[in-house]
Amino acid sequence: MSNKKILVLPGDGIGNEVMHEVLNIIDWLSKTRSMSFDISERLVGGTAYDKEGDSISDETMQEALDSDAVLFGAVGGPKWDDVEREKRPEAALLRLRKELDLFANLRPAVVFDALADSSPLKLNIVKGLDILILRELTSGVYFGQPRGISKVNDSEEKAIDTQSYTTSEVSRITRVAFDLARLRNNKVTSVEKSNVMETGMFWKKIVSHLHQNEFQDVELNHMLADNCAMQLVRNPKQFDVILTDNLFGDLLSDIAAMLTGSLGMLPSASLGPLSENGSRSAMYEPVHGSAPDIAGEGKANPLAMIMSFAMMLKYSFNMIEDSNLIEKAVQSVLSLGLRTSDISDGANKVVSTQDMGKAVIEELKKLTGN
Repeated sequence: MSNKKILVLPGDGIGNEVMHEVLNIIDWLSKTRSMSFDISERLVGGTAYDKEGDSISDETMQEALDSDAVLFGAVGGPKWDDVEREKRPEAALLRLRKELDLFANLRPAVVFDALADSSPLKLNIVKGLDILILRELTSGVYFGQPRGISKVNDSEEKAIDTQSYTTSEVSRITRVAFDLARLRNNKVTSVEKSNVMETGMFWKKIVSHLHQNEFQDVELNHMLADNCAMQLVRNPKQFDVILTDNLFGDLLSDIAAMLTGSLGMLPSASLGPLSENGSRSAMYEPVHGSAPDIAGEGKANPLAMIMSFAMMLKYSFNMIEDSNLIEKAVQSVLSLGLRTSDISDGANKVVSTQDMGKAVIEELKKLTGN
């Protein structure tokens, strides 16, 4: 695999620090694994707003459209809280998702054996946990129209956000869920609020129809979103693939993330539809935010960013062996007792962002004999 084009968008806060460690790994892989990528880097988020007047420029957006995959760090911070909504750091993320049509967001929640004690839940509840949350990413209440704040009278205002889904939008994310389940434990839990929301009833009807007509070999369960939140902390291993909409996926994936002990351990992939030539737009990013409170201090955990790159190798470039190699290196580092501060229980060796990145490369060298 050579000359695949990757756009790197480090963003704000710790995004730059964790991305630096991934770039070091890419550099090592290019020298030892006979792979080559054309990598470009541009500004995004608050940093882009400060220097370019918008959280993502048209030029950066076009480069994202022309790339095989986008590697994204994190955006945001209190510095930009008063920026107009259309230019806030988070608006860049929404634009990337919408214009690249990244409708399928994959958020794995895996508890590594070496980190099972770091979870706030009991060991018997989380040990061996491996679930996948599939979140619809380009529709729903975050994109629905109308939206906004209007004046009712001199003393009253009204805010509106619209939750909206079409048949095709629900159908395509549902097909991804069933296809992924067939590669895992063959079980899908579809999550909505069909008891109180029209879109919930609509979602449930379409998922059920597709299951009946095309995917009867996959086990399907339906669950209300509030119950799912409870079940994730009560008995998370009952799940395999959780299929849900944009809003509930946002909430449930953060709950699942904390089952692993830290947001710093969770990667994600956002995938677009397959084109006629078999390619698809894709963006890979850690679940954690920009963490401006620790930016520049070398405390950030780069492992989620590193594993997001491993997902890129798997889903965008079909480089399964290299993807698995990186995941094994991360497991080895954790087994050695190395921890960044977010996943340390006091009994392990706390290392910096840079030292964690170096340790992963050292394990890659051991695993490959290079």
